[in-house]
Amino acid sequence: MEPANLRFGGGASDTLLHPLVGAVMIVAIILILALPRKYIMMPLLLAIFFVPKGQVIVMAGAHFTVARMLFLAGLVRVANARGTGPTGEFDSIDRVFIMWACCYPVVLSLQWMDSRALIKNLGDFLDAMGGYMVIRFAIRDREDVIRAISLFAVIGALMALCMLNEQVTGANIFGRLGGMPDTTIRDGKIRSQGAFAVFITAGTYGATLIPLLVWLCSGAGRRVTGVLGILGATVMTVTCHASTTIAAYGAGILALCLWPVRKQMRLLRWGIVVALAGLHLAMKGPVWSLIEKIDLTGSSSSYHRYMLIDNCLRHISDWWLLGVKNYDSWGFDMWDLSDQYVAYAVTGGLLTVCLFIGIISRSFGRIGSARKAVEGDRKEEWLLWCLGCSIFAHVVAYFGIGYFDQMQFAWFALLAIIRCSTLDPNKLMTDRPPRGAMSEAAFPEEPVLQPFHVG
Repeated sequence: MEPANLRFGGGASDTLLHPLVGAVMIVAIILILALPRKYIMMPLLLAIFFVPKGQVIVMAGAHFTVARMLFLAGLVRVANARGTGPTGEFDSIDRVFIMWACCYPVVLSLQWMDSRALIKNLGDFLDAMGGYMVIRFAIRDREDVIRAISLFAVIGALMALCMLNEQVTGANIFGRLGGMPDTTIRDGKIRSQGAFAVFITAGTYGATLIPLLVWLCSGAGRRVTGVLGILGATVMTVTCHASTTIAAYGAGILALCLWPVRKQMRLLRWGIVVALAGLHLAMKGPVWSLIEKIDLTGSSSSYHRYMLIDNCLRHISDWWLLGVKNYDSWGFDMWDLSDQYVAYAVTGGLLTVCLFIGIISRSFGRIGSARKAVEGDRKEEWLLWCLGCSIFAHVVAYFGIGYFDQMQFAWFALLAIIRCSTLDPNKLMTDRPPRGAMSEAAFPEEPVLQPFHVG
């Protein structure tokens, strides 16, 4: 039997689609097919982030969430785009992402050799590849970046109001749609989650967004939207009452504060490596046991996170090739893989987790190279620095949660923004088409498609 968190044969057995959600999905699909390319991000992200993942259409045993239906519509739009390619040539970030997105479901399918696992893995592959390609298609230039971050700010502000209402009334308004609990309480505290599948991912959305919203205020001239977004993101971080989100929030702020020493980051990174190595030699336990000491809310499961990493490293011989099935037998609650690095390691093997880390590394590398190329242009440097700070906030968050709901699409959007922002370091997203990069001249705006008449 598969671990409870995978549920190859689980999930809804019948379609669960609230009439309001069904109407929203249809309208969003029509808009994705009909709107000009630069505006399709609005219906796409608004529908994804405000519809609970539990709203699902079941057909022939396959689960189609609202997000998957929207991505299918988006892929139709991508396929009908005019030009030599819908979103430009694949670069290093794209290549590593595609290898990761292909590797993970293949490894899981080989490991289980089960038709239910194959169906689930195909669905996850559609989420990853479909989501990334559609979002990548929608984000092409500086205006698209500003528009996307502004939209994330609006989503954060609106979601914060819903999560505040959850704190006051003790009920989650999204729970009335079905497919998710009304509210979650631990140690007497209401852990608001809004439309997200779990409270930690809800808070992580706000925590990892802070650096981008700071840039929106200071570098993009959208002060009102940025300030409202920061307030909303902070409320989301706090009302979920989780140490993971507070740590990610603090990591983003700390990284922003390192702006004055941006030219000495190599020295700082090596200093951190040396310090961790020294601590590992001096401490009675391994250096990763420091995670056990982190409790920022008084009710954190930091010991569980420590044990996840510890058991993962102790059992590396079991999972390095194709992952392992029985990791839930390693100890109490080990089925709960609330650490993204551990989750990819024990379920997808060494290659999967290395490719995932490669996505992060390549993103940092692209940002660093681009920042050096525009050195002296403080406005462009600041944009790239804020993107790096947001990546760092995600890196910290991944130690406390795995992205399995709407948060994974926020992560894909950040990758698309980084890719777009670093296409040409000499002319980063200026009004003129970047040399050798995707532009409206190279890929002219496709004609507006009539809904349901595509092809």
